[in-house]
Amino acid sequence: MRYDTFLGQVQARARLSDPGAAETATRASLETLAERVPATVAEKLAAQLPREVGEHLRRVAQAPDEPNTGTRMSTQEFFDRVARRASTDRPKAVHEARCVIEVVDEATGGTCSAKIRPTLDEELARMLFSGSSGHA
Repeated sequence: MRYDTFLGQVQARARLSDPGAAETATRASLETLAERVPATVAEKLAAQLPREVGEHLRRVAQAPDEPNTGTRMSTQEFFDRVARRASTDRPKAVHEARCVIEVVDEATGGTCSAKIRPTLDEELARMLFSGSSGHA
């Protein structure tokens, strides 16, 4: 999937006003995901995405200070971090992150759900990988 196609999918699914908003949602969601999952998992996922999208995972996964083995955080904290990065509220962050993860999963042929979901606690996995909308 090409970068512009990826952003177009996120923009359409999240009902965002423009590609810039889709880029912000993508960056916020994937940087937070990269904090939450082991760096090796983030890197494998990044390798299957358009370079510009994968960089959001790599930037955090390859942080120079220490190896990332996946920061434990509650579901609320995960979505609060997404909201802060996207400068939005938590309900909107939940919706946008779910849309981003849905597009990532499609772009990687299901690799996202297969590799990422098992590394998450049950509540966060359900929130990110369910097709319906809800709030944290």
